[in-house]
Amino acid sequence: MIDIDAVRRDTPQCEHRIHFNNAGASLMPEPVYRAVTGHLAREREFGGYEAEAMAAEDLAAFYTEFAGLLRCRDHEIAYVENATRAWDMAFYSLPLKPGDRILTHETEYASNYLAMLQLVRRKDLAIDVAPSDASGQLDVDAMERMIGPRTKVIAITHVPTQGGVVNPAEDVGQLAARHDLIYLLDACQSAGQIDLDVGKLGCDMLSGTGRKFLRGPRGTGFLYVSDRIVDRLDPAFIDMRAATWTAPDDYELAPGAKRFETWESNVAGKIGLMQAVRYARKLGLPAVESRVSQLAATLRATLDEQPRVTVHDRGTRRSGIVTFRVDGEEPEATAARLSEDDINVSVAVRTSAQIDFGGRNLDALVRASVHYYNSADEIERFAQRLIRPATG
Repeated sequence: MIDIDAVRRDTPQCEHRIHFNNAGASLMPEPVYRAVTGHLAREREFGGYEAEAMAAEDLAAFYTEFAGLLRCRDHEIAYVENATRAWDMAFYSLPLKPGDRILTHETEYASNYLAMLQLVRRKDLAIDVAPSDASGQLDVDAMERMIGPRTKVIAITHVPTQGGVVNPAEDVGQLAARHDLIYLLDACQSAGQIDLDVGKLGCDMLSGTGRKFLRGPRGTGFLYVSDRIVDRLDPAFIDMRAATWTAPDDYELAPGAKRFETWESNVAGKIGLMQAVRYARKLGLPAVESRVSQLAATLRATLDEQPRVTVHDRGTRRSGIVTFRVDGEEPEATAARLSEDDINVSVAVRTSAQIDFGGRNLDALVRASVHYYNSADEIERFAQRLIRPATG
């Protein structure tokens, strides 16, 4: 059980604002905020290098905390400046040749798909897009039928940004293993709200961010790279953190996932993200996942009861992301109206999900995303404000 009163005390912003934009960026708990600002204060007083040396224990704990979160080894973790760059570092390092094929799903995120399109142009690759099943989640059987001799990698998003679905990532991991395919999983929206075990997921690489459900600072991310694949990967770029210049004409890559790091980084952010992971692990990810799932189900049920509101979530398993529209009102207008009443939501747009939204004939949806520190009372107040103007 999570002590909701305690976590809300750690999140004082809850007193004056309903924050249903956790899929964009969660509110930081006090220990994370203090970790970031405390290190910045030390940088100001002592200097950047000197403050980093003082924080050696916390910086080392970044890797052990993430290893505990994902159930992997600490050397399989890299600190990267954001989720997109983490995913890029993995994707652009893949040993792909002209004619090779990438297998993905129609809910894939814009930044990931754009990278795929770029390599299609650069390397003459091909993309195969697996469909969804009747529920709206990835159809694993259909995906398997699409595998051919030139299929080399499966790259999917665990929890798509534009809807409530949780894709069957473990089933995809089993599929990748059966066909000896590289498996890259985007966990940007699942890390921090779903209990992740990379062994059960079966992924070779997993990327994520700090700012969303992990409740860390912006400008932080992470990358997991399995020992079983790391030596097959050639990082897109390297520096003196990722490699050692061993001779005028030679170098050696750093062992493990650190070959995907860069020497210069946001040290305060790294410490803050470590504290965010530590905070989440103390609560327990199974408890977090259960709480988020219950709140999201309550929100969907409450919205279903409202006149002129249509929920658009799909899938047999659903996340803390709830998407909907208010009849007669554009999603951007709904979000702006709620913001005037101190309620945070965001808008999912077609340019972030061309294939998924195109197939569903959608241009935009309001996205309300809950976290464990939210409450049933907030859901009730949210629904009341949603169906009437903020000045009513």
